[in-house]
Amino acid sequence: MTIRPDPGHCRPGPSLSAITSERRQLINLSYRLLGSLTEAEDAVQETYARWYAMSRQQQEAIDSPGAWLTKVASRVCLDILGSARARRESYVGEWIPEPLPDGTEWMNGRPGDGGGDPADRVTLDESVDMAFLVVLESMTPAERVAFILHDVFRYPFAEVAAIVGRTPAACRQLASSARRRIRVARAPEAPTAQQARVIRNFKQAWEEKDIAALVGLLNPGATMTADGGGRAGAALRPVTGAEQIARYILEIGDRAPGLTLLERSVNGRPGLVAQHGGSTVTVAAFGVANDLITHIWAVRNPEKLRTWNE
Repeated sequence: MTIRPDPGHCRPGPSLSAITSERRQLINLSYRLLGSLTEAEDAVQETYARWYAMSRQQQEAIDSPGAWLTKVASRVCLDILGSARARRESYVGEWIPEPLPDGTEWMNGRPGDGGGDPADRVTLDESVDMAFLVVLESMTPAERVAFILHDVFRYPFAEVAAIVGRTPAACRQLASSARRRIRVARAPEAPTAQQARVIRNFKQAWEEKDIAALVGLLNPGATMTADGGGRAGAALRPVTGAEQIARYILEIGDRAPGLTLLERSVNGRPGLVAQHGGSTVTVAAFGVANDLITHIWAVRNPEKLRTWNE
């Protein structure tokens, strides 16, 4: 789960290349802290604004621009997390982290066409799979920042403490509490190839409107969570139970004739993308265990699908 800083991280000297080379590292950090690429980009922009607001003398007095940028970005994210809790309480329906496409699938799913700025891409690994991000949402802002900085990015607790504003011992306890949350909430995941096979069968059953096959691919206690944000039709509460989910899925297809389903990587895991009229309208991530789907996270809010329609 560890993400090593890019070459040049903590490199001395405030040269332009030393500053701009940190952008991808900051995007990676901020997305994991916030669960939103849009908010991550805003946090990074604010971080750079604070850097360039300093005088040349102030910049030259900083031995490690990379460490300074990381510290400021983390604090910006900590502030955003605090305010995000209040915003999400008033959010219409369920809130799901913003899904990310694979780097080779950014342009309408055409492999090999990278699209976008590589510096803005998030490294896809187990620390950004949807199940992991959903657990992070249950943490306090301080827990999340301490855990991500230490367990994912391997910053020592002394540095984490300076960012979070607590003692190293307190940050160690925060990270330990976060680990317990993850152990309790996350079930063992199936290998990627097995996940892909189950999801492919689910896609086929959906296309064939085979409710029995859909039910057979879902754990009896499976849950489907949809995020429309009040901007797209979606269940306001999680749908629970294999048969209930299967019927809901088929109703969606009936209400949107001409829906095209595509197998795509979602946050580095096998997932499905639904397109209508050439535009992506739903991105679904899955939890799979013992050859059965245990959870579906379906993002329909168009504001969270912008990278899928670029």
